[in-house]
Amino acid sequence: MRITGTGHASMRIDTSAGSILCDPWVNPAYFASWFPFPDNSLLDWETLGDVDYLYVSHLHRDHFDAAHLKRFVSKKATVLLPEYPTSQLEDELRDLGFTSFLKTRSNEVHELDGGLKVMIQALTSPTDGPIGDSSLWVEHDGVRLLNQNDARPTDLTTFAELGHVHAHMLQFSGAIWYPMVYELPEGAKTAFGKQKRDRQFDRTWRYIDDLKADHVFPIAGPPCFLDDELWQFNDIFGDEGNIFPDQSVFMSEYAKVGGNNGIVLLPGSVTELSAEKATTTHPVPVDEFFANKQQHLDEMRARKAPIIAAEKASWRHPEIDVLGELKKRIEPLLEESIYLAQGVGGPVRFDLTDTDGPTGTVVESIVVDFPGKQVRPYADEKVRYRFKTGRALIEHLIHIDEGDWVNSLFLSCRFSAARIGQYNEFVYAFFKCLSEERLQYAEGWYDEHEKTVEAEDTQLGDWTVQRRCPHLKADLSRFGIVEGNTLTCQLHGWKFDLPSGRCLTSVGHKLRAEKTQS
Repeated sequence: MRITGTGHASMRIDTSAGSILCDPWVNPAYFASWFPFPDNSLLDWETLGDVDYLYVSHLHRDHFDAAHLKRFVSKKATVLLPEYPTSQLEDELRDLGFTSFLKTRSNEVHELDGGLKVMIQALTSPTDGPIGDSSLWVEHDGVRLLNQNDARPTDLTTFAELGHVHAHMLQFSGAIWYPMVYELPEGAKTAFGKQKRDRQFDRTWRYIDDLKADHVFPIAGPPCFLDDELWQFNDIFGDEGNIFPDQSVFMSEYAKVGGNNGIVLLPGSVTELSAEKATTTHPVPVDEFFANKQQHLDEMRARKAPIIAAEKASWRHPEIDVLGELKKRIEPLLEESIYLAQGVGGPVRFDLTDTDGPTGTVVESIVVDFPGKQVRPYADEKVRYRFKTGRALIEHLIHIDEGDWVNSLFLSCRFSAARIGQYNEFVYAFFKCLSEERLQYAEGWYDEHEKTVEAEDTQLGDWTVQRRCPHLKADLSRFGIVEGNTLTCQLHGWKFDLPSGRCLTSVGHKLRAEKTQS
């Protein structure tokens, strides 16, 4: 089996029975904020895209690059389609010209021509990607690979039961806007960032220990930020609170916990993988490349500046009545929302500026009032959640009829945020579901999820707690950490007060817990 690194979460897998291209991403994503690093735009994509199979793990735009898929990937390729509850991924791929689909069943092995076997595990909670994330398992001639990319399954048992895995590809770096965009003192922002960075690595070590693969490949991050307004998010300033460590940092941190089987893939790196060994060649020495990281970023910034400028020029649509259009789009969804609206529990305020981000003068303030089921002008009231961004970005979202603000505005980091209290995942779940199909699925999922009773317990320190996290069913015997009277589930960072069982992260989701009798 040959694995060719093609950047970020992308790779090409070649076997004598066929080739699979995974998640090719080249063009900037999220309002031209994210670029792949190292740069992969100079690879021979005409050749790389001539494959038998295409696997797109999910619809995040650093995995689903519509322009690149349309131009470079053979339309003769059969798409390995995850089993998602909505048809959006298939619909968008069909719009790009793909016609051959293998609609896989989650956790079921499918045997393709020539003895090539694949299995896709689809995650389908409203918080997994944009309504779905997935991992791909591949086996050929006794060699097995797991491309976990940035999916977060509760455990990897299903894959491990299929036989020993020889190559494990997984995310290790940040892919979120927290805490960088929050209006916090710099000291607090650094402390929260360090906690986030440490939790990312802890989660990665747990997954690696679960699977015990022969070789571990850090992938799916980090992006780089080439716009001057976002340049500070690159991990080149010695900031221990930066949540975007690169592959060289992964290798250093992995060594500290005893890891000695890591392999870095640069764009163009090739690993020849067998059941006995992995031999990797690189286009340039890995250590030398990362030692010159800032030089590479400076060069990319200059080369990509015209692309960023062209994107920014397309955002402004001053003819759009933002308040009126948001009322038309969002108020019908608020009327239908039960669980998400209750989860948000209050008004959310958007301050819109005259620039392309949170700086500048506020020209309009709009409230999405979840209890009142309406979108209206801000009335100088107290709100628990506030976002500040450029009016042009909201105009563009309306212009393209974007149904997922998380997979566009929020991941762009072109906003600032403030909140009273803990992180509320329901806020982001709602703004990920700005379509009838997505909202109905999310509401139904929460309705069923809230009725589930978890009977099995586990012991954490002096506490007996339900084994599965009330949030997304993570195994708390593995991901639960108790500090004082607070339990933190490290899979997604949700917190619970043990004496009361109350969720400190959001409304609902009560945890069953009691002090263990001595």
